[in-house]
Amino acid sequence: MINLFKIASRNLFRYKRRTLLTLGLIVIGVVSVAVFVSVTDSFKNMMIGQITDSYIGHLQVHRKGYIAAIETLPLNMNLKARAYGKIENVLKDTPGVEAYAPRIKLGGMFSNFTETTNIRLNGVDPEKEALTSPLLMSRVLEGEKAIRKGAILVPELLARGMKVKVGDLVVIIATNKDGSVNGKQFEVGGILEGVTGPGGRDGYVHIDDAADLLRMEEPEVSEIAVRVKDFSRLRSLFADIEGRLAQEKNPAGQPAFEVHTWETLSPFYNIARMIDLMTIFIKIMLVAIVLVSIMNVMIMAVYERVREIGTIAAMGTPPRRILSLFLVEGFLLGAIGAIVGALLSVGIVFILNLSKITFDFGRQTDLLLSARLNPADLIAVVGIVIVVAVAASLQPSFKAARMDPIRALGHV
Repeated sequence: MINLFKIASRNLFRYKRRTLLTLGLIVIGVVSVAVFVSVTDSFKNMMIGQITDSYIGHLQVHRKGYIAAIETLPLNMNLKARAYGKIENVLKDTPGVEAYAPRIKLGGMFSNFTETTNIRLNGVDPEKEALTSPLLMSRVLEGEKAIRKGAILVPELLARGMKVKVGDLVVIIATNKDGSVNGKQFEVGGILEGVTGPGGRDGYVHIDDAADLLRMEEPEVSEIAVRVKDFSRLRSLFADIEGRLAQEKNPAGQPAFEVHTWETLSPFYNIARMIDLMTIFIKIMLVAIVLVSIMNVMIMAVYERVREIGTIAAMGTPPRRILSLFLVEGFLLGAIGAIVGALLSVGIVFILNLSKITFDFGRQTDLLLSARLNPADLIAVVGIVIVVAVAASLQPSFKAARMDPIRALGHV
């Protein structure tokens, strides 16, 4: 076997220019894919982090049917204290859960005493929300980076349109579950930036103020946002929590609760899928580059070495040995190109991180590019290149192995 590799490597470098050109194409392909994947993964992970850590959370738990009617923020589908307690027990018993936060969501009218407009309010527990959505307070453009009783964080677009600033008094009017109307005065504690731009009408108040505004006779919550310790295990934790909560049934015999990941709650999941799709197409292009390059080299090698193949066949070399020789040549081309490309990719990513490249995402500016090569992705790219290289060598190798020694020796 060692001799086979020695002969194959010697044959490859008999035609140095062609071999080096082929290796160069493979290296360029591997570097392009690896660097593209690392940079796009950095952007994708940053985007997901901005969304999940700013307001959604990694998971959310609601009463069954709430998400289907979420546009109307139905108060009659809130979770009662007993239901919340059951969910809380499950979350506490799940080792992968880092934090969770109850929320009351409601729609209301926002008045600055001269004008009135609509607003969506989120009543949150400040301490629990800070653990579940650690980037929420980083969105505060002006005012206090905290949610206290009697204060409201007003979305930027609404504050600008209604001409309110930090310290102003405003009134929130909401319709309660029984149809009655109640109002409550708040102080503008801060101006809140949208996650990806100035749009959005979601304000934040203390959960006790939200309950007071809705005149709740007993504690209720609209949703429970959940943060997991290891984001890579989100799917398994989702299945675990969903399975345990599925044991709770409503009067109709259906599951009483529903669990959703951030993917089903945010339209930005489609952007993440587009990035993944682009990555797949880039990998397909790499496969095409390797396939065409190596197949071309191996076909040329066979045609240029017909008499040589005839000679070794006439000397008694079995066809499988000839087949193996050309397959090893293809394997060496793929392996050398892939390994060199992988090493260059690691170096380029290291240089990119040293360069401290920044970019903007929505209203977020000067976000630092933190490219990271996932070892599993790099190994997968190297593996794909080697497999495709061997596959591209099959047809020329079979052709060489099946040559008639007599005709091959007479070839001119």
